[in-house]
Amino acid sequence: MIGIFLVATMTLAACGGGSKRVDRISTPRSLFATGPIYSACLSAGRKAASRSLCGCVQAVADSSLRAGDISLAASFYADPHSAQETRQSDNPRNEAFWKRYKAYVANAEQHCG
Repeated sequence: MIGIFLVATMTLAACGGGSKRVDRISTPRSLFATGPIYSACLSAGRKAASRSLCGCVQAVADSSLRAGDISLAASFYADPHSAQETRQSDNPRNEAFWKRYKAYVANAEQHCG
């Protein structure tokens, strides 16, 4: 259930902050940061959303996405359809973003789930 929430969250998310390296973390939700993804995650109205989960997802974003990527990911919370459009785009920039985004989602599932 948390995995599904994270995928949905990541497909609808974004941010900035934090400097911890995710690859050093071995316990779920031991990371925490605030930023655009954290705020979007909490305000999206999903049952599984919590300060610790949203903070962890933000921290993973901070360590694995570029600032612009974080902003785009955060926008997905308000406009889920734009995530689908980005994923299906033939634009090379969107394709490169989506590869980074998928890696971010996998990291978030591993470290926050």
